[in-house]
Amino acid sequence: MDWRDLQAKLAGTGYISDPDLAMAIAMTERLQRPILIEGEAGVGKTDVAKALTEILGTELIRLQCYEGLDANAAVYEWNYQRQLLAIKIWEEEKLSADEKEEHVFQEKFLLKRPLLDAISRETPPVLLIDEIDRADEEFEAFLLEVLSDYQISIPEMGTVKAVSIPHVVLTSNSTRELSDALRRRCLYHWLDYPSEEKEQAIVKARVPDAEARLAGQIVRFVQALRREDLEKKPGIAETLDWARALVGIGAARIDEDLDETRETMMCLLKTRADREQIAPEVFERLVAKAV
Repeated sequence: MDWRDLQAKLAGTGYISDPDLAMAIAMTERLQRPILIEGEAGVGKTDVAKALTEILGTELIRLQCYEGLDANAAVYEWNYQRQLLAIKIWEEEKLSADEKEEHVFQEKFLLKRPLLDAISRETPPVLLIDEIDRADEEFEAFLLEVLSDYQISIPEMGTVKAVSIPHVVLTSNSTRELSDALRRRCLYHWLDYPSEEKEQAIVKARVPDAEARLAGQIVRFVQALRREDLEKKPGIAETLDWARALVGIGAARIDEDLDETRETMMCLLKTRADREQIAPEVFERLVAKAV
């Protein structure tokens, strides 16, 4: 798929991308390689996978990473209850121990977790490995093996090879450094906070009820807010939430009713420290810059 066509199709789903991101995604499709998207929280990394799923008309399989994630949660595990029940039923059968073992280690007793599920589909799904930097280095090493050969070894059954190659999107918030081996396996893109022009286009696409003047003020305010000393800078999702909130209360301008507008700041500020940081005088200064 040409990157220009892809960029247009992404826009059709409501995801406004830069040319370099569209090119990176197009290359992942052409080369059948995973793409690693890094960036601050809230810049729209996860939405790339969702938009790609919509474009391809396939299914999204998501593996949310966390500290302590292991193969049982990510790849497969055996349904022990069903296995025990089967063994109980076969107690009266004249089967050897080896025959009973062979029976209980069949695919019907296997619980497929995201990685095994993704390579078992006839139609390639989009596999989103979200926040890979939260997982341990040991799991990262295991994941590298899976993504290199698109096959998984199950000791009791042998090697399961991919029925189809999934479209793999990995995201990282850069909370820890990823291995060189994983980076070499993937194509790479850094996703930054959007420019003012791009963020206005995103608001226009996602919140069409927001008038152009209001949308411009919202984006200029949020862009200025991100330059303040905050614990958690508002991402694109927070911008969209705030736009929907202001449209919902019938605001035509963000300075129309400062008290009411300030009450909607829970859409943007998600910690107590940040609420205290943006005192009324700071809020009014940011509003003045935005209008």
